[in-house]
Amino acid sequence: IIGEGWLPTTDPIKSADDAIEAALKEAGIPEKKVDAIGVTGHGRELVSEHVKADLSLEEVSVVSKGAALLSKRHKGDATVIDIGGMNNKLILMRDGIANTFNLGGICGGSSGRFLEVASHRLDVDISELGQLAMKSKAKKGEEFELSSYCMVFGIQSLVVALASGVKREGVAAAACRSVAEQVYENQIQEMEIRPPVIFVGGVSLVEGVKREFEDMLGVDIIVPPYSQYAGAVGIATLVSGV
Repeated sequence: IIGEGWLPTTDPIKSADDAIEAALKEAGIPEKKVDAIGVTGHGRELVSEHVKADLSLEEVSVVSKGAALLSKRHKGDATVIDIGGMNNKLILMRDGIANTFNLGGICGGSSGRFLEVASHRLDVDISELGQLAMKSKAKKGEEFELSSYCMVFGIQSLVVALASGVKREGVAAAACRSVAEQVYENQIQEMEIRPPVIFVGGVSLVEGVKREFEDMLGVDIIVPPYSQYAGAVGIATLVSGV
């Protein structure tokens, strides 16, 4: 990876242009030096047409490719957990290729968006939420729990807890646990996990969520370098023909 641009999506076209500009600037190359462009994710049809993409693919095969490359797990079985801003993916792969997957996240309460809103309420940046959650020292069975998995009622429960004197780190841990529990109950329990487990997507950077998955699954979770870029790395690899 020689250049990157990671920005919130507002207008899809403008956001894509801004991200490309940022990546080119960091890489120190002009746009004419780009050999090929690949697009994936939500809005890919719109963006593909705009940037005249050479390849546009759905996320499951792309994320699998990126996760295998970043974690250096090209051979044998592996499981990929990808929690995005809008939906979640659980992918079983063999030799870096997806062979079974499960999509979830109908409710925003199990998404990265919920953690963004929770961070705002806790007055921390989303990048600091995981570290705050890791400071919680509550014993098993004594942790604070959000009263609802629903995004709206979950945030309401969070606000009430803070007003009642629950420590911020305990509330942060509860938010991370809520997301992990929903993915576990709605997706992971429906499939047979094949270690190693690779965690990618923006939420993989939230340490508190990783810890909750490790406690639930009883295995070490791999969060590879550049885990938030698994989709981009996957599509870049595929479009380049590597």
